[in-house]
Amino acid sequence: MDRQLPYTVRHALPQDVTGARRLILDTFYREFGYGYVPDWHADVVDLQGYYLDHPRHALLVAVHGEEVVATTALHSTGPAHPPHPRELARRYPSGTTAQLVRVYVRAEHRRQGLARELVHRARAFAAGEGGYRRLYLHTNTAIPGAEAFWRSLAEEVYDARPTGEHGPGVSTVHFEIPLHRPVAAALGGNVGAM
Repeated sequence: MDRQLPYTVRHALPQDVTGARRLILDTFYREFGYGYVPDWHADVVDLQGYYLDHPRHALLVAVHGEEVVATTALHSTGPAHPPHPRELARRYPSGTTAQLVRVYVRAEHRRQGLARELVHRARAFAAGEGGYRRLYLHTNTAIPGAEAFWRSLAEEVYDARPTGEHGPGVSTVHFEIPLHRPVAAALGGNVGAM
């Protein structure tokens, strides 16, 4: 990003874990309205072990002062069948698929380019990490702005809205973000603070 903003964007440090967990849980309860669901959100209980301690996983954060105001994570587990369609589980197998998750920004820090920057950095990590062939994600398009945001960065691979895949009120669409190399050149090699 070209403009200087009062944010530091980085791979999460141990001192960021509590703030990242708070932001993620706040998003589940306040924005999504369904709260913590163990089957969907097991990683949130141990962010340190799941992301920071795992060499092929990543938790990225945007920090404003001392507060974590945005998160993005990726891990090496593809979509599970069920609840997702069998063809998606086959197309995005665990181990070779980087799944993008936890792309959240506090409401008062939106429209600063934080989500886009975090996704670009997660993509660079996935492309640079040996063995990942694809970057996959799914989103609830009922969340305001989610569908337009992902369509600006990713390619739709499956629209699950007609199936009711996750139940009432959850309109799931699955996407893939191409992992073109070299990513650093495409992103300008920007690594430090914003």
